[in-house]
Amino acid sequence: MEISGVISALVIGTVVGALGRLVVPGRQHIGLLWTVVVGIAAALVGTAIARVAGLSDTSGADWTEWLAQVLLAALGVAALSRVNGLR
Repeated sequence: MEISGVISALVIGTVVGALGRLVVPGRQHIGLLWTVVVGIAAALVGTAIARVAGLSDTSGADWTEWLAQVLLAALGVAALSRVNGLR
């Protein structure tokens, strides 16, 4: 993977993680680093799901892919926050 791919993955992961965190109501018990990690993972899995479902080859913006990524990030943030909140 080239450096531009790594940088774009970090930027997209940060945005997806932040959007996922905004979707989850209440206070989350995770830091910025975990939000970015969850966002990157959600972006990768959401893209894979969109490719398998045949939704990634559209003209224009891939809104369904973004929606899948944000929903996965929200689920990840909520799950991680619940685990950290129990401690």
